Amino acid sequence: MDITIIIGLLAGLAALIGGFLWEGGHIGGLLQGTAALIVFGGTLAAVVISFPSSRLRTIPTALKLAFGRGGRSSEDLIEAIVSMSVIARRDGLLALEQRAADDEDPFLQEGIQMVIDGTDPEMARQIMELEIHAAEQKHEGYAKIFESAGGYAPTMGIIGTVMGLIHVLGSLQDPTGLGPSIAVAFTATLYGVASANIIFLPIASKIKARAEEEIQRMELALEGILAIQNGEHPLIVRKKLAAFTNKDAAVSSHSRGISHETAE
Repeated sequence: MDITIIIGLLAGLAALIGGFLWEGGHIGGLLQGTAALIVFGGTLAAVVISFPSSRLRTIPTALKLAFGRGGRSSEDLIEAIVSMSVIARRDGLLALEQRAADDEDPFLQEGIQMVIDGTDPEMARQIMELEIHAAEQKHEGYAKIFESAGGYAPTMGIIGTVMGLIHVLGSLQDPTGLGPSIAVAFTATLYGVASANIIFLPIASKIKARAEEEIQRMELALEGILAIQNGEHPLIVRKKLAAFTNKDAAVSSHSRGISHETAE
């Protein structure tokens, strides 16, 4: 699990609650079951209405993407591709079959298998680019669910507040209880705005960030696979892929080892 998202959620809640208590508030004033029911129940209902059941079933996967540690690092992927390029130049493309099967990345496995099967480079590129586009659409769908929840929650909070004020204004016989009743009514607005900006929208942003990382890895793998198919030297493959990490592509001692190995 990615601990940063947990820290962020806890820090946000602590800041809000701490500020409220600092001003002399009481924690009980923030705990209103009716407001929670209106805001979270109404938000859930609106989301369910907005998306088909097939999209709603992806919520656990979306949460796993947001709260998970993230995928393989770009540096590790580059090392795997460069290693495959060494094998391909030394032993031929068929020697990559077992090496690709042992790799953890399904996209890289499929691409290398197309290379082994002799798929035309342009056709291989088209197929892999379609898969990348499909992954982008899938991740965008994940984020939209939480973005919609972040849009509905404040509105549900306002609805809860208006409902509370209707109740308050309809029973003005006891003026002494007017202030506390209004405060309770505005708790719904607090729930709606706070949940949108601390939970729903940040989770949507995290999903988008994870998606960008995954798409970058897929694009990196695409270029590496095509470089292997073209028979490019491992050093050239490394330099080309290093552009995806925005790091210096200077020849390292590891690269010099690859150069010596391929020279043999």
